[in-house]
Parts: sequence; C-alpha cells; structure tokens
Amino acid sequence: MARPFMSAVLSSPETSRRLMERLTAIIRRSTGRIFDLSVYGANIRIYADLLCLSKPAADGGNGGDGGNSAVIMPIPIHADIAARVSTTRETVARVLSYLSRREIVIREKDRLIVLDTDRLAEMVED
Repeated sequence: MARPFMSAVLSSPETSRRLMERLTAIIRRSTGRIFDLSVYGANIRIYADLLCLSKPAADGGNGGDGGNSAVIMPIPIHADIAARVSTTRETVARVLSYLSRREIVIREKDRLIVLDTDRLAEMVED
C-alpha cells in the first residue's frame, strides 16, 4: 500500500502539490479548532457557530433591519450544534434560551432568526 502511494507522489508534482494543499488545509482547520476549544468557553463557541450557520435575511427576518438580521434554516438540532462545538445539548439549549430572552434570536416554525448579527458578533469578540 505504501509503495504505490510513494510512487504516485514522487512521480507526479501535481499530485504532490494537491496532497500538500489538502494536508495543509486539514492541519490549519485542526489547529484553529484546538485553539477555539482551549481559549473560548462553550457559550462563545455556540455564538460563533450560529453566526457561521446564518444567512442574511432577505426580508429583514421578522422585525430585523434587513442588513443586520440573518436566518438559519432549517432550525439546527441542539445535539448537532453541541457536537460541532464540543459541548452538551443542555448547554446549547441554555445559550439559545439566553439569546432569545435578550431578543438576539427568535425561533419560528421552520427557522431560527438572528435579529442582531452585529450584537452576536460582539459577544463572540468580547
């Protein structure tokens, strides 16, 4: 198994270049994830994940200003968020409840609306 692989890598500069690019991307992503897990608390990781999942709201998102609101559709499953950010489902539920009480997010039937993406981004940065 190693011999054919080494032969392909050594005989094709293009294959070698693509392999190095792929491995570099994996290492960078892993390094970023390790940094996030070691530096940021679970709530910050959840806020950041919500920002990554959200798409700008075309209609302003039920009371948002259009430029500062976003939609996550379909509504993410708490366990999925928890798995992505290495926390518990209960922590995700608690953070989403907190964001809802602060009127940063609201839940509708089939979507989660981030009413104030700037405020959520500030919470990540703080």
